[in-house]
Amino acid sequence: MFVQFHSPTQVTQPFPVVMVHGTAQTGVNFLATPDGRTGWVDHFVERGFAVYVVDQVGRGRSGDNPEVYGPYARLSPGDLESIFTGQERFELFPQAKLHTQWPGGPGVKGNATFDQFYLSQVPYIANALKSEELVNPALIALLEKIGPSVVLTHSQAGVFGWAVSDQRPDLVKAHVAVEPNGPTFYDIRFKGGAEWYERVGDARARPYGITRVPLKFEPPVNSPTDLTVMQADQPVRPYQIRCWLQAEPARQLPNLAKVPAVIVTGEASFRATMDDCTGAFLAQAGAKPDRLALAEHGIHGNGHMMMLEANNGPVANAIIDWIVAKTH
Repeated sequence: MFVQFHSPTQVTQPFPVVMVHGTAQTGVNFLATPDGRTGWVDHFVERGFAVYVVDQVGRGRSGDNPEVYGPYARLSPGDLESIFTGQERFELFPQAKLHTQWPGGPGVKGNATFDQFYLSQVPYIANALKSEELVNPALIALLEKIGPSVVLTHSQAGVFGWAVSDQRPDLVKAHVAVEPNGPTFYDIRFKGGAEWYERVGDARARPYGITRVPLKFEPPVNSPTDLTVMQADQPVRPYQIRCWLQAEPARQLPNLAKVPAVIVTGEASFRATMDDCTGAFLAQAGAKPDRLALAEHGIHGNGHMMMLEANNGPVANAIIDWIVAKTH
């Protein structure tokens, strides 16, 4: 796993931050924006943090190799436009129309910032379980080398953050889950209109609720079938999906309960439809993560790629403020 290190002249924060990117991305997401502005790494370094930026195993600067890792997949421009960067043009989910922060206009083909962003996309291992089985031990090896750290994950990487926190709570001082992979248990498809989402298939996309690899439940879970799933009658908030949760009495996740965590959500992101379900699942299991809904802190209009958007600095500072409060 490729790891890039950045540090201020004088480190003033007690724990470094490890930044882990999401699907089709690389650590470049955190280094700068596609329109040439300062990235999150510099914002964190300016606030006194040492920062480690990784490229997931089998991707980007870590090297891709289908002969070793199996088939690869890619995201199309349409995937990115309709969900990640230009959702206000498509309105596939209720929050999409609130999106205002993509730099230089709508995040669709022909927008110079979108075109540059698309050029940064890379192939990724198609088998999501294999990615978890490869990246989790690599992240643990990194933490064993550098010591207890704050793990900041984005999107797909949320599964790694939960699993590593569960396996080694002694090494994760806090987990910042920026719009983590979800929703719980099942995948959904956005359709727009009055019935704007539907479940994709009957198989559980994340058999352990928030991961594909086993978690240390109490009482123990010997197989995913030990987890009985029910769907809530109502969403946590309006214009969200109805969450899939454990049936009561819910099994607990005592190791995750030891690690302070926060779920960060943009106002106009597709994850605004589901991040409260991740929070509800964890709270039900005794972990009780904090919620940082950006709009509730006066930060409006953000989509899923908030680290690249026009107001990426205020978003970074909101996250840093939470980390400082939890680690000092």
